Amino acid sequence: MKKVRIEPGICRLITQVEAESEDGMEVTLRVKSDCAAVKGMFEELGGTFDVFSLCLCKPGEGPFYEYARKKFPGHASCPVIAGILKCAEAECNLALPHDVAIVFENEAEKE
Repeated sequence: MKKVRIEPGICRLITQVEAESEDGMEVTLRVKSDCAAVKGMFEELGGTFDVFSLCLCKPGEGPFYEYARKKFPGHASCPVIAGILKCAEAECNLALPHDVAIVFENEAEKE
């Protein structure tokens, strides 16, 4: 089982994900989120997915992005869906687990 904690930024709406797969082809995601949009997505789509149709598609495609396009509030830079997908693909050995980060650099520190 793989677990991630997604801290999306200023909204502070933390999302925690557990991904579990027995065969590397189907993944079960257990998602706890402070974000109403993310909660609604999993209430509507469920928690078990074919990992290939979930993760091996072009950026912005797949069931999560299709749902978000229709029902999420307008916030294109939200990293939550990407974090959920990273957890699923690592659990199913489609990618190695490794932390990611978006770090703002202080302009004053560069001088």
